[in-house]
Amino acid sequence: MKSFLSLADGLPEINEYQPQCWVNVECPDEEDFLFLTKELGIPREFLSDIADIDERPRAEREDDWLLTILRIPMDGGGQGMPYQTVPIGIISGPKAIVSVCYRRTQMLPDFVNHIRRKGIAITNPTEFITRMIYSSAVWFLKYLKLMYLEINRAEKELEQSIRNEDLLRIMRLQRSLVYFSTSIRGNEAMLGRLRTTSRSSQVDPDLFEDVSIELRQAYNTINIYTDIVTSMMDASANIISNNVNTIMKRMTSISIVLTIPTMISSFFGMNVDVYLGDWHWAFLFIFCVSVMISGIAFFLFRKIKWF
Repeated sequence: MKSFLSLADGLPEINEYQPQCWVNVECPDEEDFLFLTKELGIPREFLSDIADIDERPRAEREDDWLLTILRIPMDGGGQGMPYQTVPIGIISGPKAIVSVCYRRTQMLPDFVNHIRRKGIAITNPTEFITRMIYSSAVWFLKYLKLMYLEINRAEKELEQSIRNEDLLRIMRLQRSLVYFSTSIRGNEAMLGRLRTTSRSSQVDPDLFEDVSIELRQAYNTINIYTDIVTSMMDASANIISNNVNTIMKRMTSISIVLTIPTMISSFFGMNVDVYLGDWHWAFLFIFCVSVMISGIAFFLFRKIKWF
């Protein structure tokens, strides 16, 4: 699905393609491919690169088109990770600025609403890419706040009982943090490249500084949350190991206590003469002795806290 927006103040939407506009394409279909490749002349290799879910942030030029790939966050949607990152390609050339993303995200509509609310006019592709990186950093921080709430929830549940579901949830959060960290580092590298190559362009230096601050804040937050999740996993492993040791001690104590009556009974069950064999109360006497010795063993194990 594609939409056309003018780069004038507030990014007003237009009904059809005009030169030097922004063509926003989400989840492209065959009609969108034909428009991008036939009418605009965008290389098919660019679209194939953007479709790669593992594509890292980079820039590539071919003919009159410059491809810039960024990583933006999105809700995982129950795909094994609560949050993930996907590539978005920004293709700039003499005809238009084209953004292509193969997933539907919340960031792009929010980006448009922010530009309209502020009444900002996009003057060149470098500014457009820089503001897109800024928006991605803001959304990274938003998702990190949601992650923090989930980490706190998982920590409280682990205090009650350690279940596999809780540990798996923490592992998924840890994986999402890894993806966020690598994506932010890649976007930060792209920002540095833009700052180096755009000295002659009319891009506000304060905008670069604001984006850099947001990216550093998001990266530092990820490091903090990663340390918290790692410490939680280590603490859970130690608790599980301690519980296993406690259970093994209890099982060993129970087996010893139960072995005593069995051992005494086996003595009197041998095929030899037993001096208590003709006594009427022999069975009761042996039973009481076994119970008494087992009780003493149980008391001693309780004393040394094996039970």
